[in-house]
Amino acid sequence: MTRTVLCFGDSNTHGQVPGGGPLERYTREQRWGGVLEGLLGPGWQVIEEGLSGRTTVHDDPIEGALKNGRTYLRPCLQSHTPLDLIIIMLGTNDLKRRFNMPPSEVAMGIGCLVHDIRELSPGPAGHDPEIMIVAPPPMLDDLKEWESIFSGAQEKSRKLALEFEIMADSLEAHFFDAGAVCRCSPADGFHINEAAHRQLGEALAQEVLAIGWANA
Repeated sequence: MTRTVLCFGDSNTHGQVPGGGPLERYTREQRWGGVLEGLLGPGWQVIEEGLSGRTTVHDDPIEGALKNGRTYLRPCLQSHTPLDLIIIMLGTNDLKRRFNMPPSEVAMGIGCLVHDIRELSPGPAGHDPEIMIVAPPPMLDDLKEWESIFSGAQEKSRKLALEFEIMADSLEAHFFDAGAVCRCSPADGFHINEAAHRQLGEALAQEVLAIGWANA
């Protein structure tokens, strides 16, 4: 039996190199999704679905509607069903100044995605898959040239983990705080480097196995 994991996220799931552009990307083996698959071993397939600039539920007035995670989630699920586990790591881009969102409402956006997943039931035999909400690591104070875009987001980012954990508890979803095992890179203050990708992949592998899969 092969179990399938969908990793739904933004540039830190895409593997964008800190300080680089969207086309500068770590290799699959370096990205946390690839690390996760390598550690889970045979019998597991990890699908990476990361997009630079992706939000939870917002059309981006500058980068375009394609950045709306909610819009893309449903066809993505239908493409890859059946899915045993969906890992969601979003929220950083919701903190851009133009969205003016408090951390609690970013968590509500995550909650909308969980509701959408359960409405579609893309798990094996049409059941609900396991869902894990991952809070992104907090931003650093120095965001380099991104400061004007994320102005004020640093403090909000430090509150996402608590808000996400509350949301996960209320929805009976799994939760993990990426900030517990890795930090953003000083190169730009909000992307994770190769070492952090490995740390996150290793930690999530333990979390995934701890779910307690039957016949795993």
